[in-house]
Amino acid sequence: MTQAPPAPPGYPVRVAFDHQEEYARWLPLVKWLLLLPHYVVLFFLGIAAFGATLAAFFAVLFTRRYPRALWDFVVGTHRWALRVTGYLYLMTDRYPPFSLEHDPAYPVRLEIDYPEEVDRWRAPFAWVLVIPYALAAAVILRVGELIVLFAFFTILFTKRFPKGMFDIVDVVFRWQLRASSYALFLVTRYPPLVWG
Repeated sequence: MTQAPPAPPGYPVRVAFDHQEEYARWLPLVKWLLLLPHYVVLFFLGIAAFGATLAAFFAVLFTRRYPRALWDFVVGTHRWALRVTGYLYLMTDRYPPFSLEHDPAYPVRLEIDYPEEVDRWRAPFAWVLVIPYALAAAVILRVGELIVLFAFFTILFTKRFPKGMFDIVDVVFRWQLRASSYALFLVTRYPPLVWG
């Protein structure tokens, strides 16, 4: 397995995928079905994360701090969703754990640095500022989805996800997570306009 390149120096959102040398040939056909229990849990986690973000909105407005317990929960929900999506998008054959916690041994990882202080204006306006970046991330996502479709067939016939294609999908996830982390004021640094 090879490790993904590091994030831009000092950037507080780090997404990493380990590339497998060989994949299970027929697993891509049923991954969506195997993930049904995760979809149910993530539905309720998403509702709870929305509530946590709403509570954090007011906390940031009044205290300039994102309450750590709420922040950990929202980041954990993002982490869980990333593992599920990474599994669905063929980035790993290891079934995702039912956990919000960081697991350095799992081949899909998300780490975000906790901001000690968040400017009050970020809560109501961060999502507006990230629109250009999010639009670029949406375009990159469409390219990534097309690559995953090609990878589906390469795995079926060769049991391999070509590394070059894998690396592009890796970048897709990085852009998505950086955009959402900034929009939800989980981080205070604007996402970098870099490919990796």
